[in-house]
Amino acid sequence: MTLFRPCIDLHAGKVKQIVGGTLSDDGAGLQTNFESDRPAGDYGDLYRQDALTGGHVIKLGPDNDRAAREALAAYPHGLQIGGGIRGENAVGWLEAGASHVIVTSWLFDDEGHFRAERLDALVAEVGKERLVLDLSCRSDGAGWVVAMNRWQTPTDLTVNAATLRQLAHSCDEFLIHAADVEGKCEGIDTRLVEFLGAHVTIPVTYAGGVHAYSDLQTVHDLSGGKVDLTIGSALDLFGGNQVCYADCVTWNRERGGVR
Repeated sequence: MTLFRPCIDLHAGKVKQIVGGTLSDDGAGLQTNFESDRPAGDYGDLYRQDALTGGHVIKLGPDNDRAAREALAAYPHGLQIGGGIRGENAVGWLEAGASHVIVTSWLFDDEGHFRAERLDALVAEVGKERLVLDLSCRSDGAGWVVAMNRWQTPTDLTVNAATLRQLAHSCDEFLIHAADVEGKCEGIDTRLVEFLGAHVTIPVTYAGGVHAYSDLQTVHDLSGGKVDLTIGSALDLFGGNQVCYADCVTWNRERGGVR
């Protein structure tokens, strides 16, 4: 049963929706679809009132800690937190009210080589039940490879059945942004969604390319209900005109609302 999962994307301390593939260290070329005049806490409070579960706060770069803490305080233990999560700060974010920490780049060295010992250390520190692995990826033609450093650097970790099966032993959930279509509102990566549905054994949330409310049903059909969906730039909550937030809340309520 596919559910809608909410999100709060933070950039420079503001709630924003951006085209994920345009993120860079120097900010050159950044494409912003939406910047809210509402604080992050307002969104956290809204999701709490609507009893939405499994949502996430993503810190896209520096100067987002204050806004992230505000969102977590508005919905204690109701939101996951990602962006710059490392072994030394993971516990602090859980203490700040996050239900889970989401980690990607810290699991790799500077050259993009996966460091299994870092994952083992993080599991020992916070427990697999409080850990989400972000396997956000880019297509390499035949399949997908995990991309780190704001989705700019490809790694040596391939998103395949063996990877999903192995990593499922070390985390509670997967979060997967399709970085090639993220923020474009031009359609989801149907091949990736179908692949995830065929191979995941734990909860997984997909993000990227949603352009219609019907994508919830499409993801449900393609994945056999195994993949949840987060919606960003297309959502009216973030300035979009393709998907109504209230409809997504209703979708969840009609399906029990909790995976």
